[in-house]
Amino acid sequence: MTGPLPEFALGIGWRPPICGLIAQLDGLDFCEVVVESLPVTGAPAAPTVVVPRELAALRDSGTLVVPHGVSLSLGGAEPVDRGRVERLARCAETLAAPLVSEHIAFVRAGGLEAGHLLPVPRTAEALAVLVANITRTQDGIGVPLAVENIAALFEWPDNEMTESEFLTEIVERTGVYLLLDIANVYANARNRGRDPLAELRRLPTERIAYCHIAGGAESEGRYHDTHRHPIPAQVLELVAEFVRDHPVPLMLERDGDYPPDDELLDELDAISNAAARAPITATARAVLR
Repeated sequence: MTGPLPEFALGIGWRPPICGLIAQLDGLDFCEVVVESLPVTGAPAAPTVVVPRELAALRDSGTLVVPHGVSLSLGGAEPVDRGRVERLARCAETLAAPLVSEHIAFVRAGGLEAGHLLPVPRTAEALAVLVANITRTQDGIGVPLAVENIAALFEWPDNEMTESEFLTEIVERTGVYLLLDIANVYANARNRGRDPLAELRRLPTERIAYCHIAGGAESEGRYHDTHRHPIPAQVLELVAEFVRDHPVPLMLERDGDYPPDDELLDELDAISNAAARAPITATARAVLR
């Protein structure tokens, strides 16, 4: 099934510390911006999104921009906040976005903010809540929605479904797209002693909108998806195996401890090489070396 992004697209997470480098990339198909990082003005019911000039220049040059939310709390017991949905909608409109994305997680309960993406119990009751909140969000944003699987260091003891069964139910009941984080699948499988490729192949791959690829590190016997370390060779091997049968858009996600520009460009090269795709070239590379 054709998704909202070109199937062979390559992208990167747009972040202010690396926006200068991103501006010099040739062949960048899309970028993703964290919704909560964009300032807003005006009333909550009708917010005006302030787009940094560097991001606006990318949008105006034809690079697709995907707003990516982290605070909607789709898996929370309360209905999604209308103001947050409206902000997603305004971001999509302002950025001429082909879709928006959020997480299958909850971040608040009883008025308390967790500050983290927390896993949702894979139960029929939690599934019903997710379906209702996803449907409310889809009805309010005006563009397709993709939901992302998260990395979780624990599982709820009352889980009734596997992750693949849970994600398949979400997709089938709502028609939502999947933002497949391949690094998160790797982290969860590694920490639980499972085969990450087998876990990937069980997912509803026909509804993938795009994929995140990120780095992580081992700490105290657990693998942590940090977004602050280079992509491990095992994740790149997983990408190569998976995209052989599933030509899907791929995106480098980096959220801190940014390496020198050449190293970041090498990570983009590693993704394109793993996927056997034309690389994202950079006028920057000629300047930096």
